[in-house]
Amino acid sequence: MRQVFLDTETTGLNPEGGDRIVEVGCIELVDRRYSGRRLHHYVNPQRASHPEALRVHGITEAFLADKPLFAAIADELLAFVDGAELVIHNAPFDLGFLDAELARLGRPPLARCVARVTDSLLLAREAYPGKSNTLDALCKRLEVDNRGRELHGALLDAGLLAEVYLRLTRGQGALVIDAADSRRDPLQGGPADLRGFVLPVLPASPEEAAAHEAVLAEIDRASRGATVWRRLAAP
Repeated sequence: MRQVFLDTETTGLNPEGGDRIVEVGCIELVDRRYSGRRLHHYVNPQRASHPEALRVHGITEAFLADKPLFAAIADELLAFVDGAELVIHNAPFDLGFLDAELARLGRPPLARCVARVTDSLLLAREAYPGKSNTLDALCKRLEVDNRGRELHGALLDAGLLAEVYLRLTRGQGALVIDAADSRRDPLQGGPADLRGFVLPVLPASPEEAAAHEAVLAEIDRASRGATVWRRLAAP
């Protein structure tokens, strides 16, 4: 199973009003393990970011001035996600921007290029109804280390999302899995033969036996002889 975890940063909140993508990041997992493949691009949006968006991601217009346009990275992005399950936190937001960029190029919506789209925000809301389910909140709740996230970044957030998703859906501890562990057969050598194993029996001391008999006698008196274990134990 191939999954691609995707995140974007944008100039604002409204793709229909002209806001554009400034960064896209993708992390690939195969069979729930990090494959080592990733995609990351800064994109020249040909417009300035809103002050609120700039405070979130810190990607300035000057920094983006020499970066490629979305048209220059579109084919690479589509090839990277082709046929995979696409996992996005608050998928409608990112897909709205990606589909707007693709529409400008005469391309179909991104969902047509992938096997399916999974919105991890919906999964989190099912798991933690009534609680904050932002990526930061989930990192804290699921003990994913996000100390390096002073500002939002598409590739960083895609990696954090992959960690959160694994813990949210199965409880797997981390993306980094020792190769030897993954190859180890838990039943290597076959099931253990316990036929020769004898459990030790520790006999009760005379004092313990007497105390036990006293308790049984008291229960017998309290139940007015209704106990049955002595009759069942009789030969």
